[in-house]
Amino acid sequence: MAVLNVNIDHVATVRQARRTDEPDPVWAAVQCELAGANGITVHLRQDRRHINDRDVRVLKETVACKLNLEMCIAEPIVRIAEQIVPDQVTLVPEKRAELTTEGGLDCVKYKKRLAQVVKRLHKKHILVSSFITPDEEHILASAETGCDAVELHTGAYANARTDRAIEKTLNAIRDGRDIATSAGLIIHAGHGLTYRNIAPVAAMSGLCEFNIGHSIVARAVLIGMREATEEMIGLIEMFGE
Repeated sequence: MAVLNVNIDHVATVRQARRTDEPDPVWAAVQCELAGANGITVHLRQDRRHINDRDVRVLKETVACKLNLEMCIAEPIVRIAEQIVPDQVTLVPEKRAELTTEGGLDCVKYKKRLAQVVKRLHKKHILVSSFITPDEEHILASAETGCDAVELHTGAYANARTDRAIEKTLNAIRDGRDIATSAGLIIHAGHGLTYRNIAPVAAMSGLCEFNIGHSIVARAVLIGMREATEEMIGLIEMFGE
């Protein structure tokens, strides 16, 4: 059965709106762990729009479960990962103007650089995943560069509006899962997943973990971080049986 990693970026987004010291994403991480989350995910962006260097350092010292650092392959960020040594790194594309990560990493275009980064992170005994669209060429490129896992981008599914479009995107995720399994990769999934749309994806066999953030933080504003995390874990377990 798949497990849940909670992305707490948007706790830091609220903090940065006033450029103050609260809410602290480290506090949120504690509540997620108490709720039974498998891991804590944060994205250290180059512009530091939400999560900052201090957050990552403190989370490394305090998170008892898995710490998953989302990051681009820019050299300054890679060096920080080598220093912090999170349990897992998820390599993502990054554009400064985007509101959120818009698509998967182009593992074909950046194959040489990706292989270099993976090799360096493996020297630190960090598990490496690439965040990609569920396309065969990117899945195989991830495997060829030495990635341990892939996180299949579920944004197309989350944005689909008709039954036909939804089924098409779910089939693409299933096909990506099968290709990744054949390539010997661990399979994660995430992006745009909510309490309303998690069921069909949670029901897929072969997916090991989900990374979900915005929907959980949005619900936490109303009911609390621990309760919001528990609700999402409950849905994943219910539909994944």
